[in-house]
Amino acid sequence: MYKSISYKSISVISVIGLFFVGSAGLAATTPELGRTLLDTDLTPLDIAILPDGQGLPRGSGSAVQGKPLYVLHCVSCHGVAGQDGLHDRLAGGVGSISGSQPVKTLGSYWPYATTVFDYVRRAMPYHFPGSLSDDQVYAITAYLLFLNGIVDESMVLTESSLPQVKMPNRENFFWDSFDRDVGS
Repeated sequence: MYKSISYKSISVISVIGLFFVGSAGLAATTPELGRTLLDTDLTPLDIAILPDGQGLPRGSGSAVQGKPLYVLHCVSCHGVAGQDGLHDRLAGGVGSISGSQPVKTLGSYWPYATTVFDYVRRAMPYHFPGSLSDDQVYAITAYLLFLNGIVDESMVLTESSLPQVKMPNRENFFWDSFDRDVGS
């Protein structure tokens, strides 16, 4: 019995030894983990759209194009006119901000049209955020701005025209521009 324990011990020690030898061989072939990030690695993550329009994608859309998209994707939460839905009001409220019961909507409170685009692009529709194409987001943004009397129904929003839209409450906000390329 003493000899069988000895043989078992030697067998266990041998297996453990082979495991460590084998592990060392595998470690030599394991790919390197971690590396210095390149600017091209970060580009897909840079989705912020600034008030001055930096970061806006190419695309276009008008309120005429946006109305059917709004009906399809937005009306169930925000109502037909953006005022009578289950969730936040999107239109109306102009002149109420300084009153005792302010109604914060896109037209009465939001300072930049680019922020409207950014929010719709990232967070809407609620049940499937990020599912809209850039053209669809431009069109829905145009329709929302039209509902608030900020743009004409036929105005086409693009990456160059959207930052030019003057929101009614813009002067009550302060934005200090900064350089997106903070690494240089």
